[in-house]
Amino acid sequence: MKKVAFYTLGCKLNYSETSTISRMFESKGYEKVEFNQNPDIFIINTCSVTENADKKCKKIVREANKINPDGYVAIIGCYAQLKPQEIAEIEGVDAVLGAAEKFQLIDLLDGFVKQPSQKTAKIYNQNIEEAIDYHTSYSLNDRTRTFLKVQDGCDYPCAYCTIPLARGASRSDNIENVIKAAQEIAESGVKEIVLTGVNIGDFGLRNGKREETFLDLVKALDKVEGIERFRISSIEPNLLTDEIIEFVSQSKRFVPHFHIPLQSGSNKILGLMKRRYKRELYVDRVTKIKQLMPHCCIGVDVIVGHAGETDDDFLETYNFLKDLNISYLHVFTYSERENTDALLIKPVVPPNKRSERSKMLHILSDKKRRFFYEQQIGRNFTVLFEEDVENGMMQGFTENYVRITAKYDPILINETKLVSLTLINENMLMEIEEVDVFELH
Repeated sequence: MKKVAFYTLGCKLNYSETSTISRMFESKGYEKVEFNQNPDIFIINTCSVTENADKKCKKIVREANKINPDGYVAIIGCYAQLKPQEIAEIEGVDAVLGAAEKFQLIDLLDGFVKQPSQKTAKIYNQNIEEAIDYHTSYSLNDRTRTFLKVQDGCDYPCAYCTIPLARGASRSDNIENVIKAAQEIAESGVKEIVLTGVNIGDFGLRNGKREETFLDLVKALDKVEGIERFRISSIEPNLLTDEIIEFVSQSKRFVPHFHIPLQSGSNKILGLMKRRYKRELYVDRVTKIKQLMPHCCIGVDVIVGHAGETDDDFLETYNFLKDLNISYLHVFTYSERENTDALLIKPVVPPNKRSERSKMLHILSDKKRRFFYEQQIGRNFTVLFEEDVENGMMQGFTENYVRITAKYDPILINETKLVSLTLINENMLMEIEEVDVFELH
């Protein structure tokens, strides 16, 4: 029995696909092991959103070669689609599979036999236009929450982004399949599902035609028995409708937590980025959410140092975020990517300025998160406790995404309990009253 190990770089979507591919291996008789347990086969699922992700891929390949010099190394994912030849020339890589091929790797690689005479890796990589099939995917047994893929690809040609080139056109599962997957996940004992995709608000497109909507999906999932929580991972502001917000505000299963990409608080930069909204729409979305769900957590993606961003443009973004009623930021430093329109935009922001701006927004994010946490003190929420234990303490998240800490109790793992939030400790974790006192019945 051959042993196979997996390593995933990048987003929740990648994790859902890696987990699904790993189950395909297990169904064929392979033994799934940890990366350091001398596997016969290494599968590395890559990201290519930033230059750093590419460097990480090369580092993981080197580590695999150290663990087992005779191991078979296959690279899949976005980096593999975008730069197959570059990966094929990395020492120790045996095969590179693009977006249309990664779910066929067991059949394509025929036993995973290394060829000593092979100087560069075999490449299985069609044009991205060929990546038209949709593969239902979800993570399982990897962590307390499950990532359920409902959509893939993107039709939004943002100036800085390579994802349409790496994953192809927008396409979706259908509601019937998603419900079936959610029911399978529920049967495994999972309590929380995170909906993921490249552009999940675009759900419902199949073969270029819209057959269903994301609101249709949300309403259908809300009826699935056995899942206590559904969380929306990230949704574009122009696709987050009033109807979706209103439904989530009344739902018993969809939690009060939205992650909404902004990217810039300057309308000028949003235009250069080719985003499909202006900052005024973003304000409307945040205002609507907070009106209906005052304790809702709102996370924001923002890019600093995009080509064309002046000091004044950045300060406009900073002040916009400072005044906005949001809970935390995910800050990305702009990274030049081949074949993107942003390469044509001037002036280019020097790396040291990008770094300075990133630090400023990280500090602002910490302040926003602390203020949001302070607003929750004294209130009762349910916590889903996770498996990770460190120094005798365990952690979990409330429905509105406050991370809590509590004394380890094995009986609490993967359980939801009603707790009272008491104070924020030095590690920016919320402490709680004794959970047994507030146990749900």
